[in-house]
Amino acid sequence: MNTLARRNENRGLDPWRDFFDMDFLGSRFPTTGNLMPAINLSENENSYCVDLVAPGYKKEDFKLKVNDDVLTISAETKNERTEGDDGRGNDRREYSRREYTSSSFTRSFRLPDNAKDDAIAAKYHDGILEINIPKSEKDVKASKEINIE
Repeated sequence: MNTLARRNENRGLDPWRDFFDMDFLGSRFPTTGNLMPAINLSENENSYCVDLVAPGYKKEDFKLKVNDDVLTISAETKNERTEGDDGRGNDRREYSRREYTSSSFTRSFRLPDNAKDDAIAAKYHDGILEINIPKSEKDVKASKEINIE
């Protein structure tokens, strides 16, 4: 532990590193990284269910496609915040500081042979995208974009 403390004390002044490491006005700067939303998979006798945990998105941010027995889930969102903005579009200051955030992801899954590709349904609520994939005795293939309720 002493080695760690000494290493931090002797690191010298680096204004850019210190600027991006500090907690600025109570919020950290967003970091870039490979952040994938968690997936929960379940199955019953009639269908497969995929629950994707993605809070902060709107259903319009998602795109679901099935093509060649591959289900692709993608989403993209962009936000812009201006300092002094009270959320109602009323700026209280003559100057601004803008912070842009953007996040996106894409996940793909190979569907089982007994998945009924043409009857996949999805809905998004409370930060969870629920995808229901019915089972079929016949091999049913489709290529389409799936609407989210």
